[in-house]
Amino acid sequence: MLTKEQIAKRIAKEVKNGQYINLGIGIPTLVANYIPENLDVVLQSENGLLGIGPFPSEDKVDPDLINAGKQTITMVPGSVLFNSSESFAMIRGGHVHLTILGAMEVSENGDIANWKIPGKMVKGMGGAMDLVASAENIIVAMQHCSKDGQSKLLPECSLPLTGRKCVKKIVSDLAVLEVSPDGGFILKERAPGVSIEEIQAKTAGKLIIEGEIPEMTFE
Repeated sequence: MLTKEQIAKRIAKEVKNGQYINLGIGIPTLVANYIPENLDVVLQSENGLLGIGPFPSEDKVDPDLINAGKQTITMVPGSVLFNSSESFAMIRGGHVHLTILGAMEVSENGDIANWKIPGKMVKGMGGAMDLVASAENIIVAMQHCSKDGQSKLLPECSLPLTGRKCVKKIVSDLAVLEVSPDGGFILKERAPGVSIEEIQAKTAGKLIIEGEIPEMTFE
């Protein structure tokens, strides 16, 4: 199975030149470390920053520079800081090309639940609902199963939804999957050493297998 860093590295292959990209809290923030040097992209944080760089080394930490997950970050040349309201105007105006989010559950129709577990304390819904309603493309970075071994790729989400029919692709610790317009998870790639049978056993939603399924590469 993939580490969190490997999930982020594989997602970085989905990035296209010229994109404005929002990185959600958790695994998605790691994608900043793996953006290919030949690509000119702008990473956006909804707390009011355009131009996120890789995570800082210990001697470069600036406590005043944080992302939406309160992690210390670096800024690349040309970065700009602005009010959070302007950041959300950018998001709601459809100016973010790609959003990468974590998730607790994803349904086979592309619904996502990633903000609340009933009965547990939550600080708020954050910006995820705005992002899933506005971005051109949503990719989810997640563990395939919960800590107790239950599939997080489901026929229908059981947790409160963040958005409906918005997820386009999922990169988990087991596989790369696309959400079919007709419903179901299309298996595109396997994690190295992971069998199709294991992915089938750990996917509660409809799994679509077409032809040979290659192992992931990271270059």
